[in-house]
Amino acid sequence: MRPVVLKGKLVSLAVPVREDIRKAWLWFNDRNVRLFLTAPEEVFFFEDEMEWYERIRKAKERDKVFSIVENSTSSLVGFIGLHRIDHRDGNAELGYFIGKEHWGHGYGSEAVKLALEYAFQWLNLRKVYARVYEPNTASIKVLEKNGFKLVGRLKKHHHVPGYGFVDELIFERFREE
Repeated sequence: MRPVVLKGKLVSLAVPVREDIRKAWLWFNDRNVRLFLTAPEEVFFFEDEMEWYERIRKAKERDKVFSIVENSTSSLVGFIGLHRIDHRDGNAELGYFIGKEHWGHGYGSEAVKLALEYAFQWLNLRKVYARVYEPNTASIKVLEKNGFKLVGRLKKHHHVPGYGFVDELIFERFREE
């Protein structure tokens, strides 16, 4: 049982539990899921994921990581986090991924909506930003659907297997928008 932090129509954001880590490990090693994440070439060991779990469990000030849970089945479908939380300047970076078998169901869009609610209402942040690689059109649509605006572009900044060097796009969303 995962404690639910925020509940939407399709998914909820929940506190990650140890049992979620095996699925995270499988997804982190799936090249389709990793393709547009940082370091897509990395291979992850289960022990590394357990260390990651312990780090996020203890990093309560700078990072908030949630399991994304499908409401009707209580199944884990992905993870979402607010990283580099800066209370002084009132901002954080958003990062998320959905397991491949759960793509195309609207889970990412609703999870981002819930993460924004948490950022603005519970953390009292004024801005959330996200970085995405230009070929990742699905993630760009998720951000735009949630009111994010493109504010910057780092040209040919990151190598993505099969795409070569691609632009890294920077999006932001203010609380008032």
